[in-house]
Amino acid sequence: MFSNATGSHDWEHTQRVVQLCQHIGPIEGVDMDVLLAAAYLHDIGRRFQDGSNGKVCHAHKGAELAEPIIAKTSFTQEQQQNVLHCIAAHRFRNNTDPQTMEAKVLFDADKLDAIGAVGVARAYLFAGEVGACLHNPDINIEDTEPYSRNDTGYREYKVKLCKIRDRVLTDVGRRMANERHAFMEHFFERFLYEYEGKG
Repeated sequence: MFSNATGSHDWEHTQRVVQLCQHIGPIEGVDMDVLLAAAYLHDIGRRFQDGSNGKVCHAHKGAELAEPIIAKTSFTQEQQQNVLHCIAAHRFRNNTDPQTMEAKVLFDADKLDAIGAVGVARAYLFAGEVGACLHNPDINIEDTEPYSRNDTGYREYKVKLCKIRDRVLTDVGRRMANERHAFMEHFFERFLYEYEGKG
């Protein structure tokens, strides 16, 4: 399912999310079997979103794709439903809120991988994947379109990444998010400073 994945949402991203879940999950006292199954499967619908330039929600598509996979496990019906809920609710731009602790941990782990040093690197990696320019200071960010030349790393920071810290749901996640957010703020301040030729 990841053989043709783009670099910003590839198997390595999934592995980092799994590692974050392994760190946060035990502290939050969650069902680790459910959490890790959801973490490994959370982005299996991503290629459908990227292939449609954002018209398909990869979280809902991923839950749909995961259902027959989870059905073959020894999970109880409740565990199966929880795994599917975790996948469906992990997306930042979504109308499905995480309801279970497992879903909240997965949401936080996925969001933590979108901020900090790794998050900045992924934002520019994604911008390259969609053919965006480095920066476009002459355009209002509110007027830009995703999956376009103006879907820059800085745009991603302004429309999403700078808001992630305030959406994190667990205590452990919030502590980690504060540190990553501070780094990211400094990076983009420095980026604009250098882009404008001031230093």
